[in-house]
Amino acid sequence: MLRELLVSLLSAGSVASLHAQATATATRRADAQIGIGYSSVSPDYTQDRFNGIAGYGDYDFSMHFGVEGEFHYAKSPSKDPSVNPIYEKTYEIGGRYYRTYNRFVPYAKVLYGRGVFNFPYYKVQTSYNPPTYSYSPSANLAYNLVAAGAGIDYQLTRILNVRADYEYQRWLSFPNNGLTPSLLTFGIAYHFR
Repeated sequence: MLRELLVSLLSAGSVASLHAQATATATRRADAQIGIGYSSVSPDYTQDRFNGIAGYGDYDFSMHFGVEGEFHYAKSPSKDPSVNPIYEKTYEIGGRYYRTYNRFVPYAKVLYGRGVFNFPYYKVQTSYNPPTYSYSPSANLAYNLVAAGAGIDYQLTRILNVRADYEYQRWLSFPNNGLTPSLLTFGIAYHFR
């Protein structure tokens, strides 16, 4: 009788310890990174590519979903010093879906935001014999925009990620059927652990 009681007590204690091994050893609450980058933009306004800077931040609140915020500033190469450069600035926020494969994190995103477009100075002829010209400033206007994109983050070290990103934007209410720039961005981010 004593032997059966001892075996029962040992069995009950071992079941509890076996169950403890089945629980997760770590849980992930959230993941975040903030980065800077270089952007090259096909502006859909001129033939020249715009080049500039980018800033971005991600906050992933579940295993595959998160939010992303971005800033882009890119300007045209100025060939004439008397003419102001054309530039575009965008501020965007939206959702992202991502997967993790070892050090690679491919993702897709949908964003909404605001874009500022600086139109060039325009040339005005002030006299006809001989012809002389003056330059008048044009408007610096803001438009709502939607964007979709995809990219990949690569975990370079425990705290640094590098990124390659493609984004297609649609500026709403832009004159002459809208503006649809596409952007390539290469960046590096600090990854908060």
